[in-house]
Amino acid sequence: MSKLLIFLTLIPLLPFLCSSFSAENPTDRRILVLLDDFAIKSSHSLYFKSLQSRGFDLEFKLADDPKIGLHRYGQYLYDGLILFSPTIERFGGSIDLAAIVDFVDSGHDLIIAADTNASDLIREIATECGVDFDEDPAAMVIDHTGYAVSAVEGDHTLIASDDFIKSDVILGSKQLEAPVLFQGIGHSLNPSNSLVLKALSASASAYSANPKSKLTAPPSLTGSAISLVSIVQARNNARILISGSLNMFSNRFFRSGVQKAGSPTKHEKSGNEQFLIEVSKWVFHERGHLKAVSVRHHKVEEEDEPAVYRINDDLKYSVEIYEWSGTSWGPYVADDVQVQFYMMSPYVLKTLSTDKTGLYFTSFKVPDVYGVFQFKVEYQKLGYTSLSLSKQIPVRPYKHNEYERFIPAAYPYYGAAFSMMAGFFLFTVVHLYNK
Repeated sequence: MSKLLIFLTLIPLLPFLCSSFSAENPTDRRILVLLDDFAIKSSHSLYFKSLQSRGFDLEFKLADDPKIGLHRYGQYLYDGLILFSPTIERFGGSIDLAAIVDFVDSGHDLIIAADTNASDLIREIATECGVDFDEDPAAMVIDHTGYAVSAVEGDHTLIASDDFIKSDVILGSKQLEAPVLFQGIGHSLNPSNSLVLKALSASASAYSANPKSKLTAPPSLTGSAISLVSIVQARNNARILISGSLNMFSNRFFRSGVQKAGSPTKHEKSGNEQFLIEVSKWVFHERGHLKAVSVRHHKVEEEDEPAVYRINDDLKYSVEIYEWSGTSWGPYVADDVQVQFYMMSPYVLKTLSTDKTGLYFTSFKVPDVYGVFQFKVEYQKLGYTSLSLSKQIPVRPYKHNEYERFIPAAYPYYGAAFSMMAGFFLFTVVHLYNK
């Protein structure tokens, strides 16, 4: 009777239980925002509202709050972290440089906004992510050609940049028409880190220096080597955004008109809002997130997956790949997904065909080599999470009773054997009966 009561109690909850165990959602929803001052919450409210309107749960804390922490009892409390605290010298609570690095190493995402007064701690975090800010604490990015036209000429530190990364998956399919306003410090990419990319670059005429003093030596950062906004996708698919300007996220820059020096076009609204919203969609896995399911292989004439293959067997391999659209999983369509049949080195390398509904497939013959092989798919593409699939399978030689009775390639040996027997028979007859 008690079991029946429990069952009747759970019936109204079944729809909720089923929905909670639906398709896996890769999008980060719980985000901790660390601020230098709570005034940033209102001065940058448009950016925060854009995140909240897409379903993100933002928790705002002062960066030096003694009660803050990223995990509790071995479990992370947040899926993403936004650092809008460029001046912080030391975080409160249990957060420090090592905690943030571990946070990213655990597959979580990070946004860092620095500024001209960036602290050593923020610089160290950026260095761990593969970028190096200008060592001069008073340096700013200056561009006497690509500056933003304004009523006050100023020192040309307010830049209008339109040198975006060429990637629809990162910036969206809608073209960015208006330049992005930037005012802050520049950084360079660590050449030993192949995972960091420039999302927004300075022009060839830009340089990094103190705008309030005369240049006494050539600047260390010049031209398009200066990155204004960089992105990183770690090998564990964690994503990072690093900006040298906190102001570019502000309401003032979002709403401001922009006209780039030398251009006759004046845009009523800068490209900051569109650029940063699109990049944040990528950072928080609303776009460019792939998953692979239903990895299958079998012989051509069979449907069940065998425990072992024989050399020269004909087999089929298939895998389903889907992309997260921000709300649901949809088929991923590409023509560059490859599978390797691998043992120490690839014996077979095949490009997978697709039916454009998410299914990728191919067929090939098992090589005439026996041993332990692997089906391997290593897929890495700009802006997409990497896929690394492997499935091990042994390959055996023919059994003694599986060979053909007479092998055509061995006919010369058969002829030699039979000719030897015939010759021996003739020699015996001649030797015995010759008088």
